[in-house]
Amino acid sequence: MLTPDKIIEIFVMVDDFCKESESQIARHQLDAGNYKIRNRKTSLSDSELITILIAFHSGHFTNLKHFYLCFICAHYKNDFSGLVSYNRFVELQQRVAVPMMLFLKTHCLGQSRGINFIDSTHIKACHNRRIHNHKVFASVAERGQCSIGWFYGFKLHLIINDKGEILSFYLTKGNVDDRNIKLMTSMTQEIFGKLFGDKGYTSKALADLLWGNGIQMITKPRKNMKDFNISQADKIMLRKRAIIECVNDELKNICKLQHTRHRSVNNFLMNTMGVLCAYHFFPKKPSLNIIFQENDNQLLLAA
Repeated sequence: MLTPDKIIEIFVMVDDFCKESESQIARHQLDAGNYKIRNRKTSLSDSELITILIAFHSGHFTNLKHFYLCFICAHYKNDFSGLVSYNRFVELQQRVAVPMMLFLKTHCLGQSRGINFIDSTHIKACHNRRIHNHKVFASVAERGQCSIGWFYGFKLHLIINDKGEILSFYLTKGNVDDRNIKLMTSMTQEIFGKLFGDKGYTSKALADLLWGNGIQMITKPRKNMKDFNISQADKIMLRKRAIIECVNDELKNICKLQHTRHRSVNNFLMNTMGVLCAYHFFPKKPSLNIIFQENDNQLLLAA
C-alpha cells in the first residue's frame, strides 16, 4: 500500500540523487561563450516529477490521470506545492527521462551473489487482431513468439539474484532471440557465478561465451536432447527458477508494466523505467532463503 512514509522515502532518495547529479553536470558543463543558456525552472522539480511517476507504479492505480488528479492533487497538494495541470505534467515527463534512467541504473539495481536467474517477458502493444491498424509503435514493435503464443510488441529481458533484486535489464523488439549474443554480453557484464535459465537459453555457443567470462549457464535440456551432466544442487536451483516468474508477474500485475493505452514511444519508455524503479522500493520481494557459508564457500537453501 502506498503510504505517506513511502512517498517521503522515495522523494528523499530521488532528491539526493538529483542534487548530486545537477552539481556534477554544472561542474563539467562546457562554456557557452557569448550564447545564453536557457535553464528555466518548472513549477515541479525533477525530483518531484520522478517521485510522482514512481509512486504511481507503487500503488493500486491503473490510470495515471486518475492517480494524478484524484490522489496527488487531492491529498498531497501541500507536499507538492507546484502542482500543474495533468496535460502539463505529461509534457514535463520528457524532461526527467535522462535523470530517471541514471537513477534507475545507479540506485535501483542489486548486486550479484553468484546465484542468478534470467528470463524474458513479453509486452504486448495491442491485440493481435489490431496489428494492421496499430500506429503508435508501427515502426518500432515487431511480432514475436513466447510460451503463450504469438504477440506484437516488445520483450523485457531480466536477470535477478536470489533475493529477487533486478541486476540487469534489456528492452528489445518482440522478435529478438533470447540467446542473442549482443544482448547476453551486455546483460552479463556485472554478473558472476551461475546463471539459471529455461530451455529457451540452451545454446552451446552462448554457454561457451559466458564460460569465458566466468559465468556458468545452466538450463534444462530440450526434448530432443540428452540429459545434461549437472550436479544435484544445480537441479534443485533449476526448480527454483520460478522466482523470476514471480518477479515478472509483479511487474505486470502490480506495477502496470503492460497496457495498450500508450500514445507515444517516449511515454512507453517512461512507463517502463517507472515500473523498474518502483519495484526497487517494494518492501518484500520474491526471494530464496539462501545462506552463504564463508568458510567453505557453500550455500544452504532453507526449507
